[in-house]
Amino acid sequence: MHENRNMDKRARAGAAPEGVAWVTGAGSGIGRALAIRLAREGWNVAASARTAGDLVTLAAESPGRIRAFPLDVTDAEAVRKTVSGIEQDLGPLDLAVLNAGTYARDSAADFDAAAFRATIEVNLMGAVHCLAALMPGMMARGSGHIAVVSSVAGYVGLPGAAAYGASKAALINMCEALHPELTARDVRLSLINPGFVDTPLTRKNDFPMPFLISAEAAVDYIMAGLKRQRFEIAFPWKMVLSMKFLAALPARLRLAATRRLVRGRPQP
Repeated sequence: MHENRNMDKRARAGAAPEGVAWVTGAGSGIGRALAIRLAREGWNVAASARTAGDLVTLAAESPGRIRAFPLDVTDAEAVRKTVSGIEQDLGPLDLAVLNAGTYARDSAADFDAAAFRATIEVNLMGAVHCLAALMPGMMARGSGHIAVVSSVAGYVGLPGAAAYGASKAALINMCEALHPELTARDVRLSLINPGFVDTPLTRKNDFPMPFLISAEAAVDYIMAGLKRQRFEIAFPWKMVLSMKFLAALPARLRLAATRRLVRGRPQP
């Protein structure tokens, strides 16, 4: 608890936190931009991703501040060893941002159980493996901050995102369930719900992406939310408001709206 208070005071004073942060999915997109921002603000950053080459170029952008720890988050034992290795090399983790994720468009016509499982393994179980490795140490120390990256897609089911949306909805529910217990042990938990962010993953999308923002803008939102110790960090506000409004509609109206998103839907 004392360590967290000191970090909060330094953050309010505008000084570098000088803590140890771990970012998964740091090879590109939001994770990469966040790792660079944390390093610039004085954090010692452990960066993880599956592609070692991406981590090499990332570490070169902030020599001495970013260390590469290649990792596939679907491997629970590898995650445990990586967390242990980070803490042996850099010290106890003050912040962990669980950002690793994937997306593949799906449909009822071509529903594939193996593809669904692959999405769940990365987006949901990857975060679960990281939490299982992180929470015991942080709870024992009575300090630390974990941020789980979900999505506004977890608010409501959308055509083409059955697996992705299910994984993100599960993350939201899981974080809400864990938050009270972690708070009681002086461990902070944040839930990050971005809308559309311009990343290599979203550039593959072949559909309109309303309220699209840059990865750097996303990091601005994330850093502000983390410093304010917010539980939910959701952005941009227009996308968040739209999705929460849709989720709040009666099922008849909500499903009528989402039917309009189905590709090749029969005309009435």
